[in-house]
Amino acid sequence: MPKFAANLTLMFNELPFLDRFKAAAHAGFGAVEYLFPYDYQPQLIAEKLADASLQQALFNMPPGDWAAGDRGLASLPERKTEFRESLSKAVSYATIIRTPLLHMMAGLAPSDHPDAIATYRDNLRRAADGTGENGIGLVIEPINRRDMPGYFLNDFDRTVDLIHNLDHPNVRLQFDIYHRQIMHGDVIKALRDLASVIGHIQVASVPWRQEPTTGELNDLLIFREIDAIGYRGFVGCEYRPMGKTEDGLSWFQRV
Repeated sequence: MPKFAANLTLMFNELPFLDRFKAAAHAGFGAVEYLFPYDYQPQLIAEKLADASLQQALFNMPPGDWAAGDRGLASLPERKTEFRESLSKAVSYATIIRTPLLHMMAGLAPSDHPDAIATYRDNLRRAADGTGENGIGLVIEPINRRDMPGYFLNDFDRTVDLIHNLDHPNVRLQFDIYHRQIMHGDVIKALRDLASVIGHIQVASVPWRQEPTTGELNDLLIFREIDAIGYRGFVGCEYRPMGKTEDGLSWFQRV
């Protein structure tokens, strides 16, 4: 079965963020991910990882003002300077925390607007170069319109086309099983077809984004397929627990 990373933004919310690292390790996880580490000094995050003997799987580049509704900067022409600053900050954090991957959020913009498209392509190349020079991988993720209306990157085929057209060895696909099922379905075939470009996988049940094995998909079969395609990275558990996180980990104990 795959290697799983607990998403500390959504899981173990019974505890303050910095206490969730040891809780994840105690529950049997060997790695963690989260949306953003930027409320804390990177050295402190690195210490929490080391103290809990955890690996860092991934986190996102700064998204702009999340509380005000920003969901990334990469497709926003008027915020190119802020994007460059966010890239520099993300690389600095990633270097100290020692994450192998950063996720670049696209932002809220019309997916067919020429200026948004051109800006996104330019920023994707800039981020690919900036992360690659520092030995950090970069992933981009299509997100469904139901959860994030107006998100620029909202289609798997288009995302893969962007990756192929850029043809940069550092850019790969973040394949979120939850988003894939809502947008297109056909999860197992897509895993097989896209195996060569997948850089990171995330999982949650569909349709409620809760624990795996509690929704409409056969998650245990999907986990076997992830092994079968030769994926060796972490599978991020980006789900909202139904109750206390540890009470809902029976699925994890079965795999």
